[in-house]
Amino acid sequence: SPWKPVLHLLSPPGFSTTCARCGKDRRLRQKRAISERQLTRYFVDQRKVRVVGGQGGGGGHSFHSEPRKVFGGPDGGNGGDGGHVILKADQQMKSLSSVLPFYQGFHGERGGSKNCYGANGADMYVKVPVGTLVKEDGRVVADLTQHGEEYIAAYGGAGGKGNRFFLSNENRAPKLFTPGEPGQERVLQLELKTTAHAGLVGFPNAGKSSLLRAISRAKPAVAAYPFTTLNPHVGIVHYQDYEQVAVADIPGLIKGAHQNRGLGTAFLKHIERCRFLLYVVDLSVPQPWIQLQDLKYELEAYEKGLSERPCVVIGNKIDLAQSRINLPLLREQVGERVIPLSALTGDNLEELLLHLRELYDTYVKAEQSHGQSPVKW
Repeated sequence: SPWKPVLHLLSPPGFSTTCARCGKDRRLRQKRAISERQLTRYFVDQRKVRVVGGQGGGGGHSFHSEPRKVFGGPDGGNGGDGGHVILKADQQMKSLSSVLPFYQGFHGERGGSKNCYGANGADMYVKVPVGTLVKEDGRVVADLTQHGEEYIAAYGGAGGKGNRFFLSNENRAPKLFTPGEPGQERVLQLELKTTAHAGLVGFPNAGKSSLLRAISRAKPAVAAYPFTTLNPHVGIVHYQDYEQVAVADIPGLIKGAHQNRGLGTAFLKHIERCRFLLYVVDLSVPQPWIQLQDLKYELEAYEKGLSERPCVVIGNKIDLAQSRINLPLLREQVGERVIPLSALTGDNLEELLLHLRELYDTYVKAEQSHGQSPVKW
């Protein structure tokens, strides 16, 4: 056929849509690792909120009228009350990132005729994490430490009175009725104090973030160069009996942190709610016991008795040669139990997990003996 050579010229020789070079790359792209700067939007521990209660409904103004009953009298009902704005602690919430900067309760309905009262406005519930501290003008007004605990942040306004309310022997046909009152308006500061069971405390680059990644599914940013975590992270350690222990990676402290140096008191507050502490020291530096002394001093200067909580000393980076030399020296200088491990290689993580469970069981028994329910995750 005369068309065969023409068709042959139109189609390039050796062309294939399944070729590795010519075909599209259909491999799934891996998700880009989230940097520490990008993680700031996922964990928010401070939020300024303006709350306004719902306005009350106005009172009704009407007179009863029907055939053969000309002077039926006033029958305007009262207006409904405005809804409150209520902060409610929810165990499922872990951050203040979902809290909006403004909330307003629902308004009450206006009173109707035939003595019908207006409906009350529905309450506006705002879910906040357990451990949220509510402040107004720097003064603590509420501390939500239990699941389901509520605090009325702004009261709704009272409903107005209808003209039926003003009926009296002196005034048989009142025309007076009152509008609804405006709701309460407040500006509150919400602060989240991490309610984790254990807190990883240490100076920058001690390996706290790497350790948290090794024992839980939390993914704080780590890198091969020195830097400090900017936001606290909470990881959950799962055990075979379905118990869960929450471990918080507190951002690295520096000397003078209790005087608000560096990250300062903005993250020292997260240690207040931790039931026991895990001091992480770098075994590869000279005299690692100095780190432990400085850490305890900063905690004690911030809050008296904070450094006396149940604790264990974790000697990180045992995979380095200098760390093996400093380990016996550290045990001679400190009285607490020292657990050497390597968050990078995973050496001796089992000993830490077993001791972490012992500290958790001791905390649970102590809470139950005092008639209180322990914090569960």
